[in-house]
Amino acid sequence: MKSGYKFVKETFETHEKGHNTPHWYRGIEYRKGHSIERIERPTKIHRARSLGYKAKQGYTLVRARIRKGGMHKIRPKRGRKPRAMGVKKYTTGKNLQWIAEERVQRKFPNMQVLNSYKVYSDGRNWYYEVILVDPNHPVIKSDPNIHWITESAHKKRVTRGLTSAGKKARGLYKKGWGSEKNRPSIRANKGRGK
Repeated sequence: MKSGYKFVKETFETHEKGHNTPHWYRGIEYRKGHSIERIERPTKIHRARSLGYKAKQGYTLVRARIRKGGMHKIRPKRGRKPRAMGVKKYTTGKNLQWIAEERVQRKFPNMQVLNSYKVYSDGRNWYYEVILVDPNHPVIKSDPNIHWITESAHKKRVTRGLTSAGKKARGLYKKGWGSEKNRPSIRANKGRGK
């Protein structure tokens, strides 16, 4: 037996992505909007629900836009060897989804980032929807499934890499051989076991 959200997922993922489709118009709307924009309801309801979103008080959804590619360093005005320019092939130590979550956190400092998921991409940008939770809301405090986020150990969890995107960038989803120095963190293991 399939759940209702399973059918929604299949419908969303197999829809046509050509000219004059809902997907096409969605991209036009996203490009006209701000880089960080609050939205009323999730675009991918099945994905938001699987990541912990509930349509109740205390939950907020924000769409974030972030530019694709590397760090786009400024080219030095004075002479350099080409290898010493330090312009191209420089990337962040984080993935762009984590950076998008951090930008949303700075915009909404009283909320905590629960998780995020990709909704759209074009030639220039990635678009993510970020799920935010208000830890001071009485509905959140009384909900046994989410009240853990009100504890002080989860303050600014996105800046410490505790979301799914953050854990992926920190290498915590890799286990076994080759990942010995990823835990508790790369910095904590620096210089250990030489």
